[in-house]
Amino acid sequence: MRLSATIITRNEEKNIADCLASLDFADEIIVVDSGSTDRTEEICRLHPKVRFFHQEWLGYGTQKNRAAELASCDWILNLDADERVTPTLRDSIIHADTSTFSAARMARENYFGKRWIRHCGWYPDFTTRLYDRRTCSFSDRAVHETLECEGKVVTLEGNLVHRTYENISDYLRRMDKYSTLAAEEMCRAGKSIGVVSLLLKPIATFIKMYVIRKGFLEGSSGLLLSVLYTQYTFCKYAKLRELKAANS
Repeated sequence: MRLSATIITRNEEKNIADCLASLDFADEIIVVDSGSTDRTEEICRLHPKVRFFHQEWLGYGTQKNRAAELASCDWILNLDADERVTPTLRDSIIHADTSTFSAARMARENYFGKRWIRHCGWYPDFTTRLYDRRTCSFSDRAVHETLECEGKVVTLEGNLVHRTYENISDYLRRMDKYSTLAAEEMCRAGKSIGVVSLLLKPIATFIKMYVIRKGFLEGSSGLLLSVLYTQYTFCKYAKLRELKAANS
């Protein structure tokens, strides 16, 4: 199998070198950048397999599809800059019989700081990233885009390491962005939320993460993440109410 790895970037100088190093087995690495002002481009161009492109931001799904279009191979491995392929997953990809499936999913090791979070719904956190671009493409969503496939999807052995959040401040910065995008997407879809649901949905998020998905087994980290995601849920729906009120 000839393989193109694809990455979309913007100001990823802290992450991109390790991501690229884990992709040395790919035939090429397509990096599509939407306006980095740090050393992202410089670091990428030092890698012999990288083909670097500039592209104005099109949205997560569309940007990833654009990266796949620029690839010279039909089989694509899509990564985010803060993800790395483990040796076991690398071997699974290299030896995969691509004649038997259209896409493959893999488990992710999600990290909060230096801690691998195994509960709270954070593991195995399967994600489909290896795919045939002739039969699969990413959905055009503002946030949480998914890979839509025609044909069989298999599960590969090995994990994808995801350096999810550096710390609380990193989480809070991104929470504001993603909650806004999610609220805008729900508003476009015509969704609304009442006052009672605005209270109950965050509570349900906490119960699901901390109790049902056993976040309590992670100690203080599990409690912290459950509270932070509860806050995200509240902010997302509060912003939706604000948008609906502004448009009414």
